[in-house]
Amino acid sequence: MKFGLSVAALRDSFGMESGAGVGGDDLDSLASVQQCAEQAASDRQKTEMFREVAEARALNHRLSPELRRQWAKLSLQINTCVHGDGPWDQSRMVRLNAWLRAQMIEQLGPDLRDPYWNPGEVVADVLNAVTLTPSQARALCVAWQGLPLDQIAVLRRIKNVTHPLELLLPHVQPGALRDQAEEWLTIRQLLP
Repeated sequence: MKFGLSVAALRDSFGMESGAGVGGDDLDSLASVQQCAEQAASDRQKTEMFREVAEARALNHRLSPELRRQWAKLSLQINTCVHGDGPWDQSRMVRLNAWLRAQMIEQLGPDLRDPYWNPGEVVADVLNAVTLTPSQARALCVAWQGLPLDQIAVLRRIKNVTHPLELLLPHVQPGALRDQAEEWLTIRQLLP
């Protein structure tokens, strides 16, 4: 699942009217952070800061579960917009999205009606980001120290992106998807 939304879609998803103003440096409201992130879209460092602000709010246990989920969705959407198309950027985007979604599922419980908080959807997204088959990854792990750097990098990206599977596995129903996740968690231990 991709969360890449246009600025208009981001605005609509949080009920923000076009042209709504933001007063000063107020980062306490969803709309303020969203609008600041939109304005900073060309500056990756600033946009990343707004992603982190939204993520921190999502993980704030003092906020209501619904507000935390809204902050998490904003962080996920900003994260999708801030990354480039290169393999490291795409891997980082998937990893950060899957990690935050896994945290929210672990802390607030799954919601099978919402793909953001459906553990099966998150696991599927992680597995879709893995660029090798399990047998290919196992074969490369045997003597990874002698591999070219680009192949080691592929293995590192897989290790990074599969990390959230540990939190998600208890929430995934038995079946093929869970079996695949368990297999990757076993392989993950072999990865550099």
